[in-house]
Amino acid sequence: MRFRPGKTGLIMLITFLLISGSALGERIKDLASIAGVRDNQLVGYGLVVGLDGTGDLTTQIPFVAQSLKNMLLQYGVAVPSNSNPQLKNVAGVMVHATLPAFGKPGQTIDVTVSSVGNAKSLRGGSLLMTPLKAVNGDVYAIAQGNLVVGGLGVAGSDGSRVSINIPSVGRIPNGATIERLSPTPFGTEDAIVFNLRSSDFTTSKRIADVINTTIGAGTSYPIDSSSVHVSAPRSPAQRVSFVSMLENLTLEPGEASARVIINSRSGTVVIGRHVRVTAAAVSHGSLTVTITERQQVSQPGALSGGNTVVVPTSDIQVEQDQSHMFLFEPGVSLNELVRAVNQVGAAPGDLVAILEALKEAGALRAELIVI
Repeated sequence: MRFRPGKTGLIMLITFLLISGSALGERIKDLASIAGVRDNQLVGYGLVVGLDGTGDLTTQIPFVAQSLKNMLLQYGVAVPSNSNPQLKNVAGVMVHATLPAFGKPGQTIDVTVSSVGNAKSLRGGSLLMTPLKAVNGDVYAIAQGNLVVGGLGVAGSDGSRVSINIPSVGRIPNGATIERLSPTPFGTEDAIVFNLRSSDFTTSKRIADVINTTIGAGTSYPIDSSSVHVSAPRSPAQRVSFVSMLENLTLEPGEASARVIINSRSGTVVIGRHVRVTAAAVSHGSLTVTITERQQVSQPGALSGGNTVVVPTSDIQVEQDQSHMFLFEPGVSLNELVRAVNQVGAAPGDLVAILEALKEAGALRAELIVI
């Protein structure tokens, strides 16, 4: 199906956007992205020069010396193969950047430069021309420029060192120039596909419904819980305007499933609003055992011929909280669950144990996730 918007449909769509702008809900732009419209990762290897003695020790990092020789050879400087230059102002680095969707040749992007040898700091260095390749091996950008290093590293002759942040990593704002267009399927097909950032059948259906209600029946349909198919115009100008309108349509997304997320390191517990507990009885208490070691001196009687010795003595005390059992009625809500746990004075760690026990007993109606 090829969509050709008319004046009437366009006016109705704009009217709907003005009305829906004040309604509660989330935009499609915030819930989904367009399939094929994505960033691409670029990476390359290069040399940073001009360092103040904080670069790689080329005697220990042979590939840096080899890289330097190959670079100089391209400019007519032949370094003998048996020589090993001992330089401290050069560093071998890996350069990576993100090529945005629809990036055009001549535009610039930021790059991050990271040392791969034993360079102590990249402060004050300059990156020489470095090709940046994508996963397919093609060069999409060229990086070069002066580094901006946020860290600081100072070392003394006695081996002491002070380091602030990470001085072996730097950035070059607008340090790479795009040389090639990245391929994208946008505008080459009769339809676009919205991919949901969080898979949900209800949200997928509601996105298709709001598009059909606004544009016309049959314009859109859900493919699955993560994707929505939308017929779109082939003309680039019309397609851009069409997608802009769709992105600003608002709807109420489907609510997330009942989940309990536990951070085992910090003891943080997050409970979703749809978490329910079936009928269950819970008894919470704690047992404290205290062992105290004492040393006593045993002194023999006069003229007994005995020896003075040290005798260890252990005192053991056991304390148990007298906490009463509390009952969960069927369908207990989140507020009632938290209130019941707080009444018995359970700490976050104790709450984790209670939730895990409820899950094992089949009384917790939620997905329990431990991170």
